[in-house]
Amino acid sequence: MMTRAFKTLYLLPVILITLYCSGCTDPNAVMDKSVEIDNHNWSYVNRAKFDVKIDDANIPYNLYFNLRVTADYKYANIFILMHQAGPDNKPTSTRMEFKLANTDGEWLGTGSGNLYSYQMLFKSTYRFPAKGVYHFEIEQNMRDNPLREVSDVGLRVEKDKAP
Repeated sequence: MMTRAFKTLYLLPVILITLYCSGCTDPNAVMDKSVEIDNHNWSYVNRAKFDVKIDDANIPYNLYFNLRVTADYKYANIFILMHQAGPDNKPTSTRMEFKLANTDGEWLGTGSGNLYSYQMLFKSTYRFPAKGVYHFEIEQNMRDNPLREVSDVGLRVEKDKAP
């Protein structure tokens, strides 16, 4: 009798935590992933690769570049190449610049200890041409190779919330 009560009391918090965490996911997020950069040194050949499955090409999406840098990152911006190939395997590449700090050196990202996180919109209300799997590769495009003090690089694709 005591064993059954103990098991029930033991399992109850586990079940509640599982239910709570499953409700924490963003229903608009199709994908939100980041990859860690080895030794915080991002080289040209070390592209961050992501596959995104688009089930509905009739709705708009927002695409974000996710980045985490250390406080020792020496630039106020970052240039990247965003490579994309769709189900038709036709590749496109776009060079983008993102501002990371003000002219006075104040970081624009959210800080946590020595790390600064960014989630920067690069395509708003974008419509994918067709259903299917899209391949994204993010390549750093700065003069330094490797680019030092980059901790994580990622991609977020979400359904646009606008009516």
